[in-house]
Amino acid sequence: MLSFIPENIYYDLYINFFLLYVLFTLIHTYILKIEDYKNVIFINISGVFLGIFLLIFIGMRPIYGLFGDTLNYNVGFTRYANGAEISKVNDYGWHLFMKLSSSIMTVHGFFTICAFLYIFPLYRVSKAFFKEYWYYAFLMFVVSFSFWTYGVNGVRNGVACSLFLLGLSYRNNILVMILCFLVSLMFHKTLFLPIIAYGITYFYNNPKVFLKIWLICIPLSLVLGGLFISLFASLGFGDERLAGYLTSASAGSFRIDFIFYSGFAVFAGWYFIIKKGFHDSLYNQILNTYLICNSFWILVIRANFSNRFAYLSWFMMAIVIIYPLLKRHFFNNHHWMLGKILFVYFLFTYLMYYVYYF
Repeated sequence: MLSFIPENIYYDLYINFFLLYVLFTLIHTYILKIEDYKNVIFINISGVFLGIFLLIFIGMRPIYGLFGDTLNYNVGFTRYANGAEISKVNDYGWHLFMKLSSSIMTVHGFFTICAFLYIFPLYRVSKAFFKEYWYYAFLMFVVSFSFWTYGVNGVRNGVACSLFLLGLSYRNNILVMILCFLVSLMFHKTLFLPIIAYGITYFYNNPKVFLKIWLICIPLSLVLGGLFISLFASLGFGDERLAGYLTSASAGSFRIDFIFYSGFAVFAGWYFIIKKGFHDSLYNQILNTYLICNSFWILVIRANFSNRFAYLSWFMMAIVIIYPLLKRHFFNNHHWMLGKILFVYFLFTYLMYYVYYF
């Protein structure tokens, strides 16, 4: 455990480490061409170091303090370590995983395994899609606004969403992909939404239509948000706890700031597909999955803790933005533009912490 780091500065060290890391990457994008051998060596070494750092820093964090549900996971792990049996639970796969882990390792070992299951799929999907340039996608994932929160607080949800991405990395092996999807669903039932959304794209994959649907959902939510919340709650989406968040929606607000953040990926999809004529069926599937999931969240945006629904799309945001940039050169100094986009994307996370939440 990294107990020598005071809990009150733990995240400050993390976010400022990434500030330096992103700035260093930005300098490299200005100096070197993306295909330059020196750059390829740099990004691959940097990516491996970054993955190891995250595994240790997140996995070996203190149990107590400013880490959200880490304490609750510790309580559950300790119960299983003391011999408790798995009772009637919604996400049986997660509890089975916790029960088995409690019999062979300490709680810090458990959190480190969780960190691996959270981080490794991000590497795997980046490597599968972008080969030697995987580092840029991986870095986009880990500097995302929601990455830290679902690594130390909503751990179960974060791991489940990463397992979904792991499934995407095996899209050419349908059996492995389905297995990853099923495990993610057993870890967190809400993964039903992105799994169904991705399935829809095999039958209809026109991003122009889904972009329009996303836009229409904003005024619909503004005017009829309560109706949609009641409808989805009556359909029994998710488990009882999530249904409770929906039915207690009156205390929530219309989060225009979160819609603005969600719009980063929507604008990227529109820009590359409509404005630049980028054609890639896999990208269309990823973008449309994001748009379907984010549209659902917009319709229930007034629900308490609606960020739990927002994450069902936000975890894909990084790859939606960076995918076209690593598949085709759109700009004269493409590598430099890639670096600037990455920096601005991280800057949102940085300013949200030091300006908005402060």
